[in-house]
Amino acid sequence: MYLKKVDGPRAVTLPDGAIMTRADLPPATTRRWVASRKAAVVKGVTYGLLTLADALKTYALSEEEFCEWKTAVEQHGEAALKATALQNYRQP
Repeated sequence: MYLKKVDGPRAVTLPDGAIMTRADLPPATTRRWVASRKAAVVKGVTYGLLTLADALKTYALSEEEFCEWKTAVEQHGEAALKATALQNYRQP
């Protein structure tokens, strides 16, 4: 089996004991961002699976957009990332 050389860890252990690998991240070609994919990227950066700079470059995100995702997850959980529920979690 051939493993592609990558910078950083291939897997990290999350606080709940689950293991997250690079295979759990969405593909770099993702254009349709559902809540679970956004949450996977936020978890990957938060727990050190990939750096913020790598995430921004790989997924063509702005730093502001990623920070909004991270804030939404920290304050309200993964449900706050759903586009249909966005109005419920925004501050006036």
